[in-house]
Amino acid sequence: MSLVTIIIVLIVAGVLLWLINSYIPMDGKIKNILNIVVVIAIVLWLLQAFGLLDSIKGIKV
Repeated sequence: MSLVTIIIVLIVAGVLLWLINSYIPMDGKIKNILNIVVVIAIVLWLLQAFGLLDSIKGIKV
């Protein structure tokens, strides 16, 4: 996956999240939960895109 693709996806996700937070009326708690879920999903996607998530799966406790 190229760096340009990653940057475009991050920009699109940020703009969509901003639009949802700005223009869709909802309770503040729901907005916070939505923001946290989106940030966690993006972090996991970035870890997978850079190949770090596969190395974490290989660790056995």
